[in-house]
Amino acid sequence: MIDNNKYFEVLSNIKNTLITTRNRVILSTNKELIKMYYNIGLILLENNNWGTSFIDNLAKDLKVEFPTLKGMSARNLRYMQKFAKEFSDDEFLQHHVAKLPWTSITTIMDRVNNSEQRNWYIKEAIDNDWSRPIIIHQIESKLYERQALLENKTNNFDKTLVSPHKEQVKELLKDPYIFDFITDKGSLKEVELEKELINNITKLLLEFGNGFAFVGREYHLEIDDEDYYLDLLFYNLKVKCYVVVELKTTDFKPEYAGKLNFYLSAVDEYIKSDDDNPTFGILLCKNKKKITAELALKDINKPIGVSEYKILSEIPEFLENKLPSIEDIEKRLNNLEE
Repeated sequence: MIDNNKYFEVLSNIKNTLITTRNRVILSTNKELIKMYYNIGLILLENNNWGTSFIDNLAKDLKVEFPTLKGMSARNLRYMQKFAKEFSDDEFLQHHVAKLPWTSITTIMDRVNNSEQRNWYIKEAIDNDWSRPIIIHQIESKLYERQALLENKTNNFDKTLVSPHKEQVKELLKDPYIFDFITDKGSLKEVELEKELINNITKLLLEFGNGFAFVGREYHLEIDDEDYYLDLLFYNLKVKCYVVVELKTTDFKPEYAGKLNFYLSAVDEYIKSDDDNPTFGILLCKNKKKITAELALKDINKPIGVSEYKILSEIPEFLENKLPSIEDIEKRLNNLEE
């Protein structure tokens, strides 16, 4: 007679083996495809002095020779040529680029011209398992400029965290956060902002980034017979810690940092386990008042980052006026290379 518990254990093991093997096969197949496209691109590069009709003729002849083979259109052949030209680092190609689907690679090539930025988006796409639509969204929302490039992030992480946790948390902070799914043009109250964010929790988690898991809204803590409510509580699986997010629909005020500092102490005391890293906080304000925020954080003993947020009606003006210019970005990248 079959032991049901044992049977389902065997079934589960076989399913896990099939899934793992299938994923490895898919990844291996994709790598070989990307390598093939790259090698074809190298051939095209070596013979790129025959005019524009050269690739058109190749595409027609390849269609005759391989009528069922997809991916050999003139357009795709030109992508292969561009691919081989712009990704000459074999190590980066093998360990990063080849892990992405071809459509993701061509999307990044089309939309990002700077190689430093392009490589950053490739790594992020792999680490976060971004689909093509998400890649497009992150590029259009200037994620590189908001997360990787800007130097004016306001936080006290250097004083309150140790490596490597410090560097990991720094990488998570953005400024500003883009809530393009909130369309309200009026003055949102904090409770209304919270409600909008939770109603769009999938998009919110995408904006917060890799590893964020939602724990609760208005998360209740009782301390000395007093009730306290954290606006938003998350756990980040990547850095293994709780994250308290406080929302303010006004400009930053020093007392906001003190209150969040108290909340972080409470989470560390009553919720955090011994295996978790220290909890950190994010204060999201309409205007972070950089100098005021820096002074307020100076003697705070818990890790806090202060950032702004933008809703849909504010984004066009922000993208046009607030981000670094192309010249600023190029200057920064040139300084890094020297």
